[in-house]
Order: sequence, then C-alpha cells, then structure tokens
Amino acid sequence: MRAGATLGDARDPALAGLAERDRRLAYELSAGILRRQAELDRALTLAHVDPRLHDILRLGLYQLRCLARVPAHAAVSTSVELAREAVGEAAARYVNQALRKLTQDAEGSSGDESATHPEWLVRRWRRQFGAAEAAQLLAWNDERPALTLQPARWDQDTLARRLEEAGIGVTEAPFGAGLRLALPHPPPPSLPGFAEGAFLVQDSAQALLARYAAVPPGTLVYDACGAPGGKAVALERAGARVVAGDARGERLPRLLQTARRCGVAIRVLAADLLSAPFAPLSLPVVLVDAPCTATGTMARHPDARWRLRPGAIQRAAERQRHLLAAAAALVAPGGVLVYATCSLEPEENALVVKDFLERAPEFRRATVAGAVDPALLAPDGEFRTFPPRHGIDGAYAVRLERSR
Repeated sequence: MRAGATLGDARDPALAGLAERDRRLAYELSAGILRRQAELDRALTLAHVDPRLHDILRLGLYQLRCLARVPAHAAVSTSVELAREAVGEAAARYVNQALRKLTQDAEGSSGDESATHPEWLVRRWRRQFGAAEAAQLLAWNDERPALTLQPARWDQDTLARRLEEAGIGVTEAPFGAGLRLALPHPPPPSLPGFAEGAFLVQDSAQALLARYAAVPPGTLVYDACGAPGGKAVALERAGARVVAGDARGERLPRLLQTARRCGVAIRVLAADLLSAPFAPLSLPVVLVDAPCTATGTMARHPDARWRLRPGAIQRAAERQRHLLAAAAALVAPGGVLVYATCSLEPEENALVVKDFLERAPEFRRATVAGAVDPALLAPDGEFRTFPPRHGIDGAYAVRLERSR
C-alpha cells in the first residue's frame, strides 16, 4: 500500500491464506493504523527514525493503545521481532525501548478526532459544515464501517432468513436500502449465497442513488463510469436495460464478474466517456458516477484520507466538468442525465452542476417525487447524504432532464 496500492487491493491477496481470526486481526491492524496514523506518529516522533521501522512501531503502539485483547508484552515482543527481521539487532533494541517507554501511557490517546485526519482537511470541513458536524464526521470516519448487502439473485427476505439461519445477525439498513450485518461476521465470500450471486456488497447510499435516478422499466441506460458494477446491477434489477462502460481497463474484470455473479443482463464495454461509441442525442438515460475524491467514503477507505492532497479537489472538479459535458451530448431530447459522486465537496457537486446548467440551458433539474425519502433531498431536489446524519456513506446526485 505504501507503494501506491489501495488498502483493499493490497489487503485481499495478502490475507487470503489466513485463518478467519487472524484475517480479522490483520484487517483491524491495517485499517486502524491508517485511521490513527497522525496520532500514532506524534507519539512516536518518527522524524529521525529509520523509515523501515515506521510501520513496525505503529503496529506496536496501535496494539498498546487500541486493542485491549492484545497483552502489552505481546505487542512489544512481536514488534521487536519484526524489527530484528527487517533491519537488525540494533533496530530491535530501539523498538523495544521506544514501545516499553510508551507502554505505561497505553491510554494516552489525544482524544481529539482531528488528530486522525490531515489538518488541512479538518480545517476545510470545519468551515464547510461547522465545528459540531465536522467533529461528527471525523468520529464517523474513525469507526469501523458496517457491512451492507443488497439483494441480487435472492430477494431481501430470503437473504435475511438464510443469514440468520447461519447465525449472522442482520438488521434493515437505513432507508430500507439493504441489510446490515452485525459484528462479527465472516468475509463476504464466506456468507450464505455468495457463490450463487444472492447479494452484492454495496452501501445504502449507492443503492438509494439508483432509486433516485428513477429510470422507467425497459429504458436503456448508459452507465458511463460503471465499475465495479453495483449501480448497474441495481438499475437492471429495477427493470432498466443497462450498458455499462468504464475507461479504466483494470476495473472491467470486476464489473464483468459482478454482472455474471448477480445474473444480470448487462452489456459491458471498454470506453472512455469522452469518446463513447454512441451518436449524439441518442440515449434516453446517461448516468455519470464520476471519479472523485471520495471524501464521503473515508470510513470505508481509511487510506483515502492520507492519499488526498488539497489540489486534488479542484483537479477532480475540472475532470468532472468535462465528463458531464460529454455525457450531456449523448442525451436525447426528453432524456435524463444523472450526475453523481461519493464526494462531500461542493466543488465536485453543486458547483459542477451550477456551471453546467449555466452553459446548457436545455437541461433542468427534474427530481421524481417519491423516488427516495425526502430527508435525503436538498431544497433544489438534489440527492445529498451526510454520513453522521443519515447513517450511510456520503453521496451526491442530481437528475437533469433535456428539453430539446
């Protein structure tokens, strides 16, 4: 991951051979260290420490401070052994001394949630949401996220019954969008029905976004940034005819795998929206779930907070403006354009749409009444979710109709 992979991509192959108990501990260690990296680093004063020891020291201190079931002597001794293997005897002595010095301060966490996020992002959110809601968002991001399943080949009642028969606690997800699993639970491939395509793993926000699109049954939809395929599956299950494309070739296998496992008739193509193989003004519905900074999903992706840089928001917005304009050119008169992100940032959401509508007066907002709970809608009809308020990932969408 330190070399550039996402946590998810790095984690799954590395943990594949572990027993379930060890897999859970490894995931807790990796995700927890990412959530609390700034706090750990301040306590460890890493500026003058061999970089090869940084993650080893973080592993030890995280266990001392955050994992009550791991004895302090075990946290120290395993870190010392890692240091010895990675660097040598002198490094092992240093790690032993540093962690034992901190052992007596095992409860010495700062208690300040802002210590777990980049300072520039905390300042931004305080300006944007106010101090109270920003603090709630930071705390949300630092909690382990719930696993939410959306029915695919099985209906929701069947899925819930089979999970309960397997001893897995389930509750209905917020706004009736899927099922939430109680902790602890097996990884998704070990759940009842996975091999049969009974469900897909998808947060409620994304399932609700597909409902918000309100695509009439039988209508052709071009899901222009379709991987990994969750919204395409939801749209097809609701009766739409879906063509799902993505410019990122490395993501197409997962899109194909999702469609096949869930048993949906989705046509998949490798295509960049900026040069999509469709005639202008030819498509009834185009969905653009645009690549974004994903600030609404940082609880689920704890590495994302450290990948993000201040300039990334403006760069994403510039790309999004181009994608939205390209998608609009494909929409037929009377057709619908749905623009969405999993970002909380106005530069990527409302401001992109505002700029677009000023340039394209033939489009107007056209929210369908009753498609989603009114609590998820802004006064102008845009779909907006805020994690601590709604209990789901942060997301944004707007439904635009073309008049001519």
